[in-house]
Amino acid sequence: MAIYEVMAVSVHDLAHQLGQYAALNPQGLPPVHLWDPPFCGDMDLRIARDGQWYYMGSPIRRLPLVKLFSRVLKRGDDGEYYLVTPVEKLRIQVEDAPFVVSLVDRVFIDGRQDLIMTTLTEEVFKVDENHQIWVDIDPISGEPSPYVHVRSRLHARIGRNPFYQLVAWGEEKEHISLPNRRILDVSSAGIDFLIAEYPVEPE
Repeated sequence: MAIYEVMAVSVHDLAHQLGQYAALNPQGLPPVHLWDPPFCGDMDLRIARDGQWYYMGSPIRRLPLVKLFSRVLKRGDDGEYYLVTPVEKLRIQVEDAPFVVSLVDRVFIDGRQDLIMTTLTEEVFKVDENHQIWVDIDPISGEPSPYVHVRSRLHARIGRNPFYQLVAWGEEKEHISLPNRRILDVSSAGIDFLIAEYPVEPE
């Protein structure tokens, strides 16, 4: 097993460096999907399951700094997460998903419902064919873990309150192949997303 050096990078120095590249596209996101720099080591940076970012064990309280880092986050072909520039990449740790959806709203256009999600890093997107919802079920506890695709193989865990809101907006339907079960779908951009499945209660 390869042993990589943990980089004692100053978070402020890194922010200054990353800011130069993030500024290349101030109206959007830097083209990190086009960058394939050499691996430069591990950085003591961790994203907890609740979406809190930690540097050397201490929480990063400055939202603008977290937002900057989130803009240059990339998931590699190896499934690992990196902060990248055109010339280097540093591996970081992600406990679950790198983003957390903290808010969901809906708008109606010509009678069609569109779901609008906002992450803790203030990234806003519409749930559609490019931002699909799915739910993983813990095989032991049976607890659901809902997710949504954000961009470029980066996902967000949907927080508890937004998920409850999706359930409230959902539509119960009969299961296609199992008559003794029901499903709960929620629609957005003309697409139905499965968010729950459960047995029919006996009458």
